[in-house]
Amino acid sequence: MARLPTIGVTACIKPVGLHASHTCGDKYVRAVAVAAAGLPMIIPSLGELFKPTQILDGLDGILFTGSPSNVEPRHYAGADSTPGTLHDPERDATTLPLIRAAVAAGVPVLGICRGFQELNVALGGSLHQKVHETGTFMDHREPKDQPVEAQYALRHAVAVQPGGVLQAIGLPAQLQVNSIHAQGIDRVAPGLRIEAVAPDGLVEAVSVEGGGGFALGLQWHPEWQVLDNPHYLAIFQAFGQACRQRATQRDAAASRTAI
Repeated sequence: MARLPTIGVTACIKPVGLHASHTCGDKYVRAVAVAAAGLPMIIPSLGELFKPTQILDGLDGILFTGSPSNVEPRHYAGADSTPGTLHDPERDATTLPLIRAAVAAGVPVLGICRGFQELNVALGGSLHQKVHETGTFMDHREPKDQPVEAQYALRHAVAVQPGGVLQAIGLPAQLQVNSIHAQGIDRVAPGLRIEAVAPDGLVEAVSVEGGGGFALGLQWHPEWQVLDNPHYLAIFQAFGQACRQRATQRDAAASRTAI
């Protein structure tokens, strides 16, 4: 019987009581388990204590999660953040090198919200720190005074670009998505293909062109109630299938080595 693919899920550094903790939302690990059919393993944000290759050696794929924190703008030569902006330098030190190593090695990658922005920054792109203040785009932030179900409700359409990963996995030319972010892609990194755009032109999804494995980033949150939305589910199923293929390849290589 084939084993479950082991899928890393990135964590943030957050205070819990008097101590710093490595935390990850239940919705991410649950989506990996029930929609991608994988075994989620939380990756702590330990910065430079581990080389990316040491982390990748034990994984069949990685989900780069969303977070209230923003990527520090120094990583994309951006202006200083507004005072009070939440950052997570330990996470940046973990995820940005890990993305580059995973893409180079063909390890399946799915980036969501902050993870989507990390994918762009890691490969050489830049971000708008406040999309709603550009004068170009709509306000993509969630209504914080509303219940969580309203915050994650479908907010706007995205146009899926032809010939890409999203079209290949069966998503329609247009679908409705949630919108829970203040930052967004400014300059798209070299080697990334635009997969979907919002009505205001903001890039909402990208994939790695010519990569050796599944590598997709989404600005929206498909992990939210993933089993109730067929489009969200299709994304996680495609990611899970890519992780299973890598697991099979890794196990076959290990068997040949053991002979």
